[in-house]
Amino acid sequence: MSHDRFKSITLQQMEALISLVQEGSFSRAAKKMLLTQPALTKNIQNIEEFLTARLVNRSTAGISLTPEGKIIYEYAQRLVKLRNEATEKIITLHENTGGNIYIAASTIPATYILPHALSSFRKKHTDIRVYIKTADSEEAMNMVLDKEVEFGCVGKKPQNKKLAAEPLWKDRLVLAVANGHRWLGKKYITLSELSGEPFIAREKGSATRDVLESYLKETKSISMSQLDICGELGSSEAIKEAIIAGLGVSIISIHAIKRELAAGLIFEIPLAGIKMERSFYLIYRRQIDFRLSHKTFIAFLKDYTIS
Repeated sequence: MSHDRFKSITLQQMEALISLVQEGSFSRAAKKMLLTQPALTKNIQNIEEFLTARLVNRSTAGISLTPEGKIIYEYAQRLVKLRNEATEKIITLHENTGGNIYIAASTIPATYILPHALSSFRKKHTDIRVYIKTADSEEAMNMVLDKEVEFGCVGKKPQNKKLAAEPLWKDRLVLAVANGHRWLGKKYITLSELSGEPFIAREKGSATRDVLESYLKETKSISMSQLDICGELGSSEAIKEAIIAGLGVSIISIHAIKRELAAGLIFEIPLAGIKMERSFYLIYRRQIDFRLSHKTFIAFLKDYTIS
């Protein structure tokens, strides 16, 4: 017997055998499978031809399986069971939006945007839990690449081609000074005035610092070293506290100082001829396998508006 002939047996033919055994007659089995009786009989005959062996004994007392028929029937049941299990898993996958999502976010989105966004998201999708790890933009990108997290939210577009990036929200970097600073009331501050003032910088690796350095270099042909840097701090919260304490001034995200602006603790002073804007990006590996919960989360973030 050629083993290649086994490959010609179809799942429908095996289902015909299962129905025949379960119903006990060709007519009832054909009705169950929505086939004509000759069509069901042909399915059984095809298997017998491929195996060159009879599967079913036919008699006035009914039907019974031959030894070969018992073997095929047993494996036919397994195959149909596996097909049904696969179908159920796929249906469950599409119906179930729940799950855990892990995201690495740089300081500004992690501290000032995502908490509010997730509060709104949670009201609609209680079965999806989002875990945020705060890191600078470079660290967040590496965490996505290393599969420590599924997504990143950063303040600069990644250069690595393994990462996809979708813009989410706009940001504006502004000059922030403390209440009582001598610049209050001025219409604007020039770059030369800023260069002579104690300046608090973010740490290297921060997207805020990268944006500032790139802007100064590309539009004003100066470097950060030309500013009177009095300290480098690792978070926007630390920067704000240092400004309020009178350590110096800084250029910081407008999202980071909304509460302090409203409370009169920090003031924004325009910089003459300088406008620094950027986008926050949702990043992920190009090869990621999106679950339904991922798609739900991404769609929400794209529609979310910062208040």
